Amino acid sequence: MTEPQRELQQPPTSPTPVWLRQDVAAGLVVMGVAGFALWQGASLATGTLGAIGSGMLPRALAILFGALGLMLTIGALTGDGTRLERWTLRGPVMILAGVVAFGLAVRPLGLAVAGPVMVLIGASASPETRWTETLIFSAVMTLFCVGLFKFALGLPIPLAPWLLGY
Repeated sequence: MTEPQRELQQPPTSPTPVWLRQDVAAGLVVMGVAGFALWQGASLATGTLGAIGSGMLPRALAILFGALGLMLTIGALTGDGTRLERWTLRGPVMILAGVVAFGLAVRPLGLAVAGPVMVLIGASASPETRWTETLIFSAVMTLFCVGLFKFALGLPIPLAPWLLGY
């Protein structure tokens, strides 16, 4: 039997089961995050459109995020999707570690230190990180955030209390 004939005789691959599709898993995770955000923001006052409360934006974003997760899941159920493959915990753990490090460092060390620390920890989530580009990106993003949050919006975020005193 020749090689092309052997390829034709192989049985067709079966469709990926619904619970093993990447889009279904991603949609469920997104909806879970949205549900968590709604739960955590439940005690915040929503207010009205005329007098917006502190909980309106988080609640609206959580609802939109959940709707996108639902659309992703429904879209995955309508056709055959890509099979969910093995993945490591390195990515999610390092991204979470970056966010936690930012939260812990922003008050005592300021945005000038916490911003680059978060970007560098988050960048270590991928083994393909190019560190020179990451350092440049962290510096540019930190300058952008300082300009936006500290100066343009006037938020009381410490810039560098260890150096400048504010």
